[in-house]
Amino acid sequence: MAIVKKQQVIETFRQHESDTGSPDVQIALLTERINELSGHFKVHKSDRHSRVGLLKMVSRRRKLLDYLKREDAPRYQRILDQLSLRK
Repeated sequence: MAIVKKQQVIETFRQHESDTGSPDVQIALLTERINELSGHFKVHKSDRHSRVGLLKMVSRRRKLLDYLKREDAPRYQRILDQLSLRK
């Protein structure tokens, strides 16, 4: 992911001025990387090593989403809507 793209995602989802690690930002960054890898697999169908990394990212995002749902349900729903994730 390009640095400029990463900064745009952080700017969009941050909670305050110096926020770079809130669950919202982490979920958005993971979603961006997952979407990029999904395109990679359309071309490289048998790339097993990257697929393992993708599954780890999906799992980490799921855990962060579960945490957010437990702690702050309206924020959880807002992030699902913004990122067009289903649940």
